[in-house]
Amino acid sequence: MDLDHHDYEHCDRTQDHGIEGVSEIDLLIPLDEDSEAQERRLLRKLDKRILPILCLLYLFAYLDRSNLGNARLQGLPGDVLGGDPTGVLFDWVNSAFFFTYILLQIPFTVLSKYYNPRIWIGCSAILWGISSTSMATAHTFTGLMIARLSLGTFEAAFGGAVVLYFSFYYTKAECGTRIAYWFGFAAVAGAFGGLIAYGIQHVKVSIANWRLLFLLEGTPTILLGLLCLSLLPDRPESTRFLTAAERKIAISRMNRGTSGDFGAVVRRSHVIAAFQDWRIYVGGVIYFGLNCALASLSAFLPTIIGTMGHENAMAQLMTVPPYAVAGFVLMVTSYASDRLQIRGPLLVCTSTIGGLGYMIMLGATHRQDVRYGATFLITSGTYSSIGLVNAWYSHNLGSETKRAAGIPLYGAIGQIGGILGSHLYPLTEGPAYTSGFTVSAFLLFLAALCALLLSLSFRLDNMQRDQQYGKPDPDDMVDTSELADKAPGFRYVP
Repeated sequence: MDLDHHDYEHCDRTQDHGIEGVSEIDLLIPLDEDSEAQERRLLRKLDKRILPILCLLYLFAYLDRSNLGNARLQGLPGDVLGGDPTGVLFDWVNSAFFFTYILLQIPFTVLSKYYNPRIWIGCSAILWGISSTSMATAHTFTGLMIARLSLGTFEAAFGGAVVLYFSFYYTKAECGTRIAYWFGFAAVAGAFGGLIAYGIQHVKVSIANWRLLFLLEGTPTILLGLLCLSLLPDRPESTRFLTAAERKIAISRMNRGTSGDFGAVVRRSHVIAAFQDWRIYVGGVIYFGLNCALASLSAFLPTIIGTMGHENAMAQLMTVPPYAVAGFVLMVTSYASDRLQIRGPLLVCTSTIGGLGYMIMLGATHRQDVRYGATFLITSGTYSSIGLVNAWYSHNLGSETKRAAGIPLYGAIGQIGGILGSHLYPLTEGPAYTSGFTVSAFLLFLAALCALLLSLSFRLDNMQRDQQYGKPDPDDMVDTSELADKAPGFRYVP
């Protein structure tokens, strides 16, 4: 591999490459014979430090963006939105988050490569935590909109940067499970949020219950952001969390089946390649359908369960089991995808399961027990599918820069589905919600079809490269600095 610095497009901000006397070339020296045992120790060390921080951050990120559904049942529309009999104002407040999230996710994720991940992720958490707690002070529709727009701004700096960050430390055989652990906390947030809302519903305080909900779920985010500033490891080549020997192993792992960047690097040609890659847009279609279903679930599941004849407090409590089961299914499917090194076929199955759940909701209008059972299919199918998509693209884009542009690109397209999902369940259509369930089912079946297309495309490309160049060793470093995923030695996970 040519390590001359002229091959890189460096920004003015560069990281310290000489920590403890370890040079860029030293970090790429082959590992010792007992490296397998050393690698297992390193992996445990990384998991113990990285996963708790990022998983807890995502737990509160998802609580902060999705707690509107519970706040609605605790009186927010009556206090701030003038009663909102049609539900239209609430829909706009819910969807405001996605406006800034969509617009800023791509530039923020690319920009994050220029900065220390610890500082970038920690500061974004502190700022979105402040935005979330500020919702407790809102007295008008405008105040709520400003807080939600601000929340979307700073969470946009978090999501794509974290998926990119996982690729710094985890191989393609590990990334799916770790992303599942991380994203699984969205399901935990759904369950946990229902329990918190149920408890707050019974608390007698001097402020409205929904204001207390925003305060209790937003404040921990600020504290976690401060913790992240001191504990989250930096990039592998510069972190002081690892010893020199551990950094050498981490760099070697980072270059298996691909090649990582060294320092604050953005390759402009790879950013352009991401915008020209049709597969990213197909991924965007998949993510659109999944996020439409996800946004619908987070904001309206308590309301939908409420239409089954349960009181508000019980409706909030009954949201817990579907999310708990979804988290378990997400872990199982992601673990299987890592072990089998397949994403597409599993994604076809999980998306189809979610679509079938919505079809049952459509057909069982007067069977409340059946409809409640269908929510388990919807949550399990949707959450598992999103975890698989994120794991799929964390490797298949080839280079760090293309991932930094491509992941938020399909993510931004997908988050438009969140806006649609926020408007699919007006109160005037309850309890049948025919339009919402129909659209969500169609989009999940479309996601399954697109996943099948992508999987076949990746398999065909791999077969053609094997015939032309031969089968590579999956642990060999592949120079993706010029061609990204189009490099002859690169192979996709189908």
